[in-house]
Amino acid sequence: MSMVYNQGIDLKEYFSKNKHDFEERLLSEAITVREKIKEIQQIGNINLIENAHKLVLYVINQNEEDLVSFAANEGIVWAKYQMTLSFKLEWVQAIRRTLWHFLYSFDNLSEVPTNREEFFSTEKTINQYFDLFLNCFFISYSKFKDELLDAQRELVANLSVPIIPISPTICILPLIGAIDSYRSTSIEEKVLTEIGKLHIQTLILDLSGIAQMEAIVINHLSKLIDGVSMMGCKAIITGLRPEIVRNMIKQGFSFEQKAETKGSLQQALKEYVTFN
Repeated sequence: MSMVYNQGIDLKEYFSKNKHDFEERLLSEAITVREKIKEIQQIGNINLIENAHKLVLYVINQNEEDLVSFAANEGIVWAKYQMTLSFKLEWVQAIRRTLWHFLYSFDNLSEVPTNREEFFSTEKTINQYFDLFLNCFFISYSKFKDELLDAQRELVANLSVPIIPISPTICILPLIGAIDSYRSTSIEEKVLTEIGKLHIQTLILDLSGIAQMEAIVINHLSKLIDGVSMMGCKAIITGLRPEIVRNMIKQGFSFEQKAETKGSLQQALKEYVTFN
């Protein structure tokens, strides 16, 4: 590999003149990543080679503001398209090694070689900027992932607690599938919040979609009904299955003093919707 060097050129110009050699050296350093370059560009429209040049220039020019912004954008894109972090880490470390190789070549070709003090100062600065890039990248990546996870949890919570208004004061909460302690807590939070937000006066809890209910869940439901009552809302329970009723009797639970019960959702709707 023969470097192009003219006396008096600065480091930025040196890299520009040897751009092709830099890319070849970089690809030889990042063995795993080079096989994924086209795939990564197709997935997230990320040009790894072009971005490598950007990073090097930000580091050489000590352009902290643009480097931090670049790292943050990279973190979002990699998180958004769920690209492997190990590839990113290998790629950045390969860029770092390649940059040091070119700094060594530049120093050897220079009329005035770098002295010991200058070398350690340069080493410290360059590594600080690479570390800054990685730190900002991972923070941005993690933040985007956390926000995405929170959004997904909120979506799941909303889907698992579908409060359906059927009049300005009456809503239905049809519960379907298994209910564990985590979902019980989500139901409680959503129900009490929506009662206050929508000024619900009557809440029909339809349990016909639940085949079985553990004692701890029955206890949670009992406390929820207490909370509904404390909010000034009337609770109506429909669709209790015989096996659930037997389990409640066995465990000593009863909703009779806390809520009105109806055999089916249709029965409750006929009575309350017609009444209102």
